Amino acid sequence: FLTLMIFAGAAVFAAEKPRSVIHVVTLRWKEGATKEQIDGALKALENAASKYPGITRLWLRPISVQGAPIGKCEECRPVTHAFVMEFESEDALKNYRNSAAQKAFYEVYIPLREESRTHDISN
Repeated sequence: FLTLMIFAGAAVFAAEKPRSVIHVVTLRWKEGATKEQIDGALKALENAASKYPGITRLWLRPISVQGAPIGKCEECRPVTHAFVMEFESEDALKNYRNSAAQKAFYEVYIPLREESRTHDISN
């Protein structure tokens, strides 16, 4: 009986595939960006997420960020930060692009961002 329960539980867990979209951004801040400026950019992202109903979750504190430097030059610095936004659907992500919420975030973020990579993932 216990084996059957474990198998049934594993089957239910394996079958769940969320329809949300995970928007993963890895980035490198510009040389000279201060902690206060970076904190301000992340606060601007929190504000954008609170104003855009299609964003359901937000992760701002990287525990570890792996990766070689972005670019192919000796003086390139490695990726230093990451954040993740979860959108309720692909349409929510699509509609976020160029929205007032994104534009407000970008006003603070873009001047501090040296380079970033974005990965959008769903089922």
